[in-house]
Amino acid sequence: MNTTLSRLRSFGHSLLFPTVRTNRCDGVIHILAFVLMFIDHSGKMLFHNMEIMRILGRMAFPLFAYSLAVGVIFSHDSHKYLTRIALLALVSQPLYALGLAHENAAMYSVPFFKNPLLACLTFYLNSWQTPSILLSLCLALGILIAIREKNLILAIALYVLCERFAGSFDYGIHGIRLILLFYFFSQYPILFAIVSGGYLLWWSASTGSSYAILGQRFSMEVFALPAILFCAFPLPRTFRLPRWLTYGFYPAHLLLLAILSKI
Repeated sequence: MNTTLSRLRSFGHSLLFPTVRTNRCDGVIHILAFVLMFIDHSGKMLFHNMEIMRILGRMAFPLFAYSLAVGVIFSHDSHKYLTRIALLALVSQPLYALGLAHENAAMYSVPFFKNPLLACLTFYLNSWQTPSILLSLCLALGILIAIREKNLILAIALYVLCERFAGSFDYGIHGIRLILLFYFFSQYPILFAIVSGGYLLWWSASTGSSYAILGQRFSMEVFALPAILFCAFPLPRTFRLPRWLTYGFYPAHLLLLAILSKI
């Protein structure tokens, strides 16, 4: 009995404070995520009839989500890590609205030549009517940091907040949950693949019916499954991308898409 309880405590501790035994090669993960994200967003904005680009792009979010989940484990200062993601979200938000066609009438309610400063402020504030995925990543990261600091009340409060306002976030509460699962099971590659892959299948089966596979209908998210299997595979850490590229690619590609889509 004591041995069983000890093993259960050890397993519980490994879920809350895991080491990473899944894919540690964050350089490759980031490169794949960037390429797939650009393919996805280009398919949306520039090549409207090429559905295959949107299908391939479904793998980008799990790669970014996994990178975030294990990033908090590797980080020497998780608060600075959160600050960098939050600053990236603040800088990228108007580019997200322009680059991915999330503009709204309120953004242009103040004429620029009449009051340039107020027009820019109005444009920026109203761009947050449709937040980018970075807001979801910030909230998930906040939950993980609270867990690692043993502040479970804050972690639960943040999760409840996410549940309450999930409809306002990119990928909704499903994206938040997937990030948490990536974190909890990063010490157990096989469990990681089973639990995270199973959740993704349930998510795609419960939220859409566009694609029939083996008699079951799924949303497009089902095509993200290969990315989860790749994250589960225990590759060693071989190289890292420069920080300027890791954080600069997202706003840079949005700016490029905003320009190309307007030409």
